[in-house]
Amino acid sequence: MVMLAGLQTSLSGMKAAQNQLNIVSSNIANVDTVGYTRKTAAQNNVVLGGSSVGVQLGDITRTVNEGLLKSYLASNSTTSNYSAKSQYLEKAETLLGTPQGNNSIAANVSDLQSAIETFASDVTSASGRYTLLTQANTLANRLNSLTTEIQKLRGDADLNVSSSCDKINDYLDKLQELNDQIVKYKVLNYDGVADLEDQRDQALRELSGLIDISYFKRENGEIVIQTTGGVTLLDRYPHYLSHSAVAQASPTSSYAGGGINGIMVDGQDITNSIKDGELKGLIDVRDNLLPSLQSQLNELAGVLKDNINQMHNRGTAYPNAPSELTGTRTFIDPDNQNIQISNGDVHFTIFDSEGKQVATTTLLGGLGFPDAGGSVTDMVNLLNNWLTSPDGANLPQASAQINEDGKLVINTGDSNYSFAVQDLASSTPGSEQQDVSIKYDVNGDGVADRSMEGFSYFFGLNDFFTSTANEHVYDSNVLSLTANLGVTEKITLNFATGNDTNLGSITISPNDNLQTIVNKINSDPNLNGQIRASLIPNGNGYVLQINNTSGEQLEISEQAVNGQTSGFLERIGMHPSNADAAGSIAVREDLMQNPASIAAGSPEFNKNSGEFQLNPAANNIANDMASVFSESLTFGQAGNIAQTSTTLANYASTFVGSVATETSSAQANLSYQQELTDSISMKEATLSGVDQDQELAQLIIFQQSYAACAQTFTASKEMLDILLGML
Repeated sequence: MVMLAGLQTSLSGMKAAQNQLNIVSSNIANVDTVGYTRKTAAQNNVVLGGSSVGVQLGDITRTVNEGLLKSYLASNSTTSNYSAKSQYLEKAETLLGTPQGNNSIAANVSDLQSAIETFASDVTSASGRYTLLTQANTLANRLNSLTTEIQKLRGDADLNVSSSCDKINDYLDKLQELNDQIVKYKVLNYDGVADLEDQRDQALRELSGLIDISYFKRENGEIVIQTTGGVTLLDRYPHYLSHSAVAQASPTSSYAGGGINGIMVDGQDITNSIKDGELKGLIDVRDNLLPSLQSQLNELAGVLKDNINQMHNRGTAYPNAPSELTGTRTFIDPDNQNIQISNGDVHFTIFDSEGKQVATTTLLGGLGFPDAGGSVTDMVNLLNNWLTSPDGANLPQASAQINEDGKLVINTGDSNYSFAVQDLASSTPGSEQQDVSIKYDVNGDGVADRSMEGFSYFFGLNDFFTSTANEHVYDSNVLSLTANLGVTEKITLNFATGNDTNLGSITISPNDNLQTIVNKINSDPNLNGQIRASLIPNGNGYVLQINNTSGEQLEISEQAVNGQTSGFLERIGMHPSNADAAGSIAVREDLMQNPASIAAGSPEFNKNSGEFQLNPAANNIANDMASVFSESLTFGQAGNIAQTSTTLANYASTFVGSVATETSSAQANLSYQQELTDSISMKEATLSGVDQDQELAQLIIFQQSYAACAQTFTASKEMLDILLGML
């Protein structure tokens, strides 16, 4: 019996050594396999009836540091986040050019400034006019192109969000399958559990690059995966992510505004719960970084357009003086929308083809438009009567009307006669030229809702830059979500559109905040489906944006109580948005076709004749347009650039430089984070990976152990044979 026990013991030793050799062989073979960890198995003494009867191997285990693995998952998520941002910022930087580069948007602004200054020095030069229009058109086209490309990048990012969701779902399927196999293998005591766990850890590593995750293990060996924000992704079965990418991004489409779909899990939107990973980087690119740049382009385009147009509307082209002027402002209810003129008077003058005065009058002093104001229709009728009356301009074929598009059209009816609008300090011809102040009552309740400067500019009769967008989107100033809105008593906001001048209203109470206002607008049955309110992130706050989704003209007004309003709209800075200014800005088409239509000067008053006249060499308006580029203008907060006062060229250089700085910062962060992730990975490899020298040493040990056990087995067998022979 003793000899049989010896045989059994040595045989168990040989089997144990053989199995250990198999483990070592597997370690060496997988030394370069990604995610493979070193496997070991403890040897246990087998005791039977108080006596040792051999040896057996315990479970094969992995050399893994769970703490390092979790650190790697977190670091890898951050690395992928920075990588996504860096890629898109580099593309944006390429589009904009460098601050000092000749191909940057800032250079385009400077080129237009030089062209206007050259034109102002000699307004009779045909080449100067062509150069001015060329540079203006180049700048407008560049703004259009940048908007198109930025929105394309946003669309690409949104498509990649959808693609990342699909990849995440694939990994969840794989992890569920590995979970099931590991549980099964453990229950049935199969070999290979450690290798399956390696595969699962590798899948976790790859998943962490897409989204921030955390996990914990159950006793049966399966893991439960959640986002760091607490959203369950895998718990016995996958919780799939879904996202429907936007067909085409636009400056007014945003996730906050509902124009871009969220990322859904089990019917819940988890977009704001995602904290890291490639998915978070793509979301930030789509919703923050690129919209910030777009808002800066829009601010540049809006300020450029408004200031140049205000100057150009003060002038009249000559010798190519216009016989017809068509405004750009849309009136949805001119019979009830009122204007009030102050701080001067508006002079209307008819000139013949030689630039000599044929007739002139003023809106207040001559036509008798009330100082207290009147409807747009009343004003237009007064002007029309003067144009056609024998006691006025005596042009029976002339007309002034609001056309079917809601825009003011003034036409002399004869190309030999031109029409000019000029604001002066008083009704007296020859008084100083200055813009009149216009108070605009959009709902006819007798209280002004907005104020502007310049009659022709208000109506848009002689704009230099145009836009295809109506005033269908309104923005507030940048506000905190908890901002005190200054509402002490209930107020009513009215909404009107070109399709419905009494669309609906909401009531705002003293305790309401911005989110409450958004909810009231979006839940109102009269407004829902056409008027959409949202809070758009902008810099360190939010903009209350109200959008007429049909694209029709929108008017927002506060209902007057006892002849006055609380000034709520003015307090929060609600104004027509520049949301699509860069994408729609263009040089007026007829100016491009006929450069002689540029208004270089304004009508001059001849004291000797007591009449106005047009001078082809007048350049006061050209000088005013040039001054727009040299003076500090006010730019509202746009993305990461706070409200500032600077020149157009400096502002363009500022946000071009800001993108360059952000790109550099993102690259630096990516470089640091990648080094950190690599460092953690190396530490993992040091502790968990296979060391060939160590495995070769183990190979020798187990080889010798096998040989020794084999010798013991042989000796025991020979002794047993001798004993059997003796018997």
